Amino acid sequence: MMRARDLLHLSRRSLVSHRLRSGLTALGIAVGIASVVLLTSIGEGIHRFVLEEFSQFGTNLVSVNPGREQTLGTSAGMLATTRPLTMDDTEALRRVPHARAVISVAVGNAEVKAGARSRRTTVYGTDPALPEVFRLEVGIGRFLPQDDARAPRPYAVLGAKVARELFGETSPLGRTVRIGSERYHVIGTMRPKGDVLGMDLDDSVYVPTARALALFNRTGLVEIDLLYDEGAPVDEVVAAMRRILVARHGQEDFTITSQQQMLDVLGNVLRILTFAVGALGGISLLVGGVGIAAIMTIAVAERTSEIGLLRALGAERGEVLRLFLLDAIVLAGGGGLLGLLVGTGGAQLLHLAFPLLPVRTPWTFVAAAELLAVAIGLAAGALPARRASRVQPVTALQAE
Repeated sequence: MMRARDLLHLSRRSLVSHRLRSGLTALGIAVGIASVVLLTSIGEGIHRFVLEEFSQFGTNLVSVNPGREQTLGTSAGMLATTRPLTMDDTEALRRVPHARAVISVAVGNAEVKAGARSRRTTVYGTDPALPEVFRLEVGIGRFLPQDDARAPRPYAVLGAKVARELFGETSPLGRTVRIGSERYHVIGTMRPKGDVLGMDLDDSVYVPTARALALFNRTGLVEIDLLYDEGAPVDEVVAAMRRILVARHGQEDFTITSQQQMLDVLGNVLRILTFAVGALGGISLLVGGVGIAAIMTIAVAERTSEIGLLRALGAERGEVLRLFLLDAIVLAGGGGLLGLLVGTGGAQLLHLAFPLLPVRTPWTFVAAAELLAVAIGLAAGALPARRASRVQPVTALQAE
């Protein structure tokens, strides 16, 4: 009966006596594991980054846009009857159950002047509830006040970058800016927010919706956004919105999209992307597994006389099987550990070199990758090990 210590000694001696071969075999597994860890870390980082970007505005948000996302078999003449979204639609949607706030959005680009300085920027026409709906914060002053929606006063709130470019370190509160051909009183500035989904919210100006529509000579809104209560059933909210708008428009000539719906779809796409990226690295693992199988097959042929001697001394078939499986597991496990160190270290170095590239390696995945390496060693070494255990002692001793 072979002791565990003897089994470990024989395995170590076999691997050490063929250092180059063992090292190259373990390197094959290491490259595969490192590729999987590095690529999956990048994929998981991008996944979380994009979801966090979308989640900045919360998940209990529903947007309405003009036009249908899916068209039916209708003629061009019928499509021409599509009604734009209006401020009256916004007011009607305030009756939706569980609605906390509803805002209208009109967007355009205009030149904003303050004294001798001017800057062309994005101008948002919106309502007083915008900071609550989109989780924005006022830096100094206040946001747009409740006013006559049809004839609001000419107030403007500046994004942090616009305020800095037009007024420098001087407070813009109480100052006047010219947007297009109209003058507006600055009543507040927003706290820096940065880029969100490619939009620089700091390089923006906020004015009342009615004034933005007049400024850009438009009758329809770009979007209506509804914030509903936490925990409220989103399906009921969307159904109520659809009923109200269909009753007003006479048909469903609009598209309703919930933030949760977008997050779910986006999450599924990104998960598939992460899986696909990890699968590319998995090809290297497959190659490493083939390498272990080839090396173990060669080892069985080279160690035929050793196997015969062990069997002649009373070693059972199962002990010979375990000996060769142990060699395969050590090669795969050691290579896997090296691959994990290289992969996680490479991911962190990549993030340091390119700070804007999101990288995240979940530790549960690290453990799963190491277990995968061991499993590959078992699978690749199983057939050669089984072949070694079936060698007949007399035949093996004669092979020398």
